[in-house]
Amino acid sequence: MKPRTPPDSPLLFDTAPLVPDFRLELKARKAGHWPVAGADEAGRGPLAGPVVAAAVILDPKRIPEGLNDSKQLSAQRREELFVQILATATVSIASSSSTRIDETDIRKASLDAMRRAICSLAVPASYVLTDGLDVPPGLDCPGQAVVKGDARSVSIAAASIVAKVTRDRMMARAHNVFPDYGFAAHVGYGTAQHRAGIEKHGPCSLHRMSFRPLRKGEDGPEMDELIPE
Repeated sequence: MKPRTPPDSPLLFDTAPLVPDFRLELKARKAGHWPVAGADEAGRGPLAGPVVAAAVILDPKRIPEGLNDSKQLSAQRREELFVQILATATVSIASSSSTRIDETDIRKASLDAMRRAICSLAVPASYVLTDGLDVPPGLDCPGQAVVKGDARSVSIAAASIVAKVTRDRMMARAHNVFPDYGFAAHVGYGTAQHRAGIEKHGPCSLHRMSFRPLRKGEDGPEMDELIPE
């Protein structure tokens, strides 16, 4: 038999972007778990501010159109969907402060915020879908960690939007208290503007002192290394 010639173009499913849907939620429901919550967090990477987690139980009959990974949406579209999610779904939000992050670590602080968000839902979840590699310990229900979950599950996507919009609003308000760092523009990420503010004014109470380059000593650079050449 003559060997098959490989195709000269990549497979459609290798290149098509992921689009979140309700299949994981329906699978859990078929297994006897209902309602199903999606959970995600925002703000693991910034040098300042809290990490914010959200848990969302969508109404299958009123799922807002256009739910997706919050990073794939414009700020305006996130705000629009945020309002729709709060109007149609059961939502809970929790956060871990920079102090909490420094006392533990960002992973533990993120999972703790996610756990508190899930446990604070007005309607208890029977099953939880979380974005990433971990299900928070200490839940009253089983759960499943979903890699790229915010691009696979509309419930996780909704949680990612709620967490992102909430944190962005918190950092915009923080700018009014600490205007020297530009929090409203970069929401705490290590941009050149932010690093210049730290260099000039020193860190404030919102900064994560366990993060490089704020951390001192042999594990982190000194502050004069903050400004790019």
